[in-house]
Amino acid sequence: MDKRIGIVGIVVEDLSAAERVNIILHEHAELIVGRMGIPYRERGVSVITLIVDGSNDEISALTGKLGRISGITVKSMVTKNK
Repeated sequence: MDKRIGIVGIVVEDLSAAERVNIILHEHAELIVGRMGIPYRERGVSVITLIVDGSNDEISALTGKLGRISGITVKSMVTKNK
């Protein structure tokens, strides 16, 4: 499997969903190279950015699980095959 470097952006609009987000991130910790989380109090949301390194399927599994959580928006971008 080809591994790719990618960026995942997560906006947590429902802060009660944060625990579920963290559980999923822990389950996929082997993909995560770096993580930054910023509480944006003025807007009532939290923003998490991830740098990931994994196969397309692995990254898609992570973002798919996150995307199924109500109150969460997730977008990803990956490099071309390498």
